[in-house]
Amino acid sequence: MGDLSLVNAAQPPDIAREFHEAFGRAPAVSAQAPGRVEFIGNHTDYNGGAVLGAAIDRYVWVAAAPNADGRLRFQSYTSGARIELPGDPGTRLAGADAWGNYPLGVWRSLRDFRLPRPVGFDLVVDSDLPAGAGLSSSAAFELATALALLDLEGASILPAQLAALGRHAENQYVGVPCGILDQGTSAFGRAGRLVHIDCRGPAFSTVPFPESAHLWIFNTREKHALIDGLYATRHRECMEAAATLGVPLLADVNPVDLRAALSRLPEVPGRRAQHVVEEHARVHAAVAALQDGDLVATGRLLTASHRSSQFLFENSTPALNLLVDLLTGHPAVYGARLTGGGFGGAVMALTGESLNEIEAREIVRPYLEAHSGEPEILHLQSADGARVTSGRGQAGA
Repeated sequence: MGDLSLVNAAQPPDIAREFHEAFGRAPAVSAQAPGRVEFIGNHTDYNGGAVLGAAIDRYVWVAAAPNADGRLRFQSYTSGARIELPGDPGTRLAGADAWGNYPLGVWRSLRDFRLPRPVGFDLVVDSDLPAGAGLSSSAAFELATALALLDLEGASILPAQLAALGRHAENQYVGVPCGILDQGTSAFGRAGRLVHIDCRGPAFSTVPFPESAHLWIFNTREKHALIDGLYATRHRECMEAAATLGVPLLADVNPVDLRAALSRLPEVPGRRAQHVVEEHARVHAAVAALQDGDLVATGRLLTASHRSSQFLFENSTPALNLLVDLLTGHPAVYGARLTGGGFGGAVMALTGESLNEIEAREIVRPYLEAHSGEPEILHLQSADGARVTSGRGQAGA
């Protein structure tokens, strides 16, 4: 039985040095984008609802430079993987090269958005975001790549369009039917604030996050693979429920009306609809509680969100449920819930200032008795959004 691992914030990598090691010359631009914690609003985004997210102090960094031969070269510094393409392959990359669909999809999306893009470029990516933990390393990769490629062309982009472009890349070229939460939070992040997104617009604003509030992530290390079908299945079930109810999206239904109409829905779409409609209402309640500085009420909403994901949306796992049970039994924890798409990944806990690293380890130590893997623990802070860090447009998006 090993020790629980707590991952502290790392020093930013020397991404320019990494680029030089990969390609033998200096980069023309570097950019970074934060990961995000889905604070509350599980699967409400593509249903036209509202979500709350926190940009966090874990990042994806990229460095890039144009090349003269029109080739697309991607190098992952963390894995050592390298992809070289003579141009647009016209199809989605597969197998070990599938990670290249993120920068390739962004490059294609620049064309779709009628934005300038380099004909050929070399790009290095590095990150301290745990992959598969529900912290949206994919959206951060997309946004940092978009900023870097635009900067190579002397162009910039507003945060709302940056978020839309990243989502388009993921929907159309990666194959995940995600909503705007991940890219919107990474684009609009602000230290000391949460990002509120009305996904129907979409419209973006921020909500105060009390200085005394702390976010902890407990990563099960159960990697969730959203492209493998479960996410897409839930998306389809929600769309079927909305069609049966005669509305464009489930956010058009309020909890009272849904209860009256549940008999019209088959059992499974009915559970999915109940989760989404009630979760949308919980987001609004959480905004009001945070504006009042009421962390106790906020925590209750977080835990209620998890139970809804567990029993109605069925996108939790035994490992996630056990972590929530352990965390919500501790007096320093206001509430806890799975964060991200689910089907693996991580639990987020909202705590006060009193919780420390030793206590965090002790809370979840019984987890080791039930699961062979050790949860990874991250103590996070809210952070500013995606930006160019060196290059022509150091002001960022």
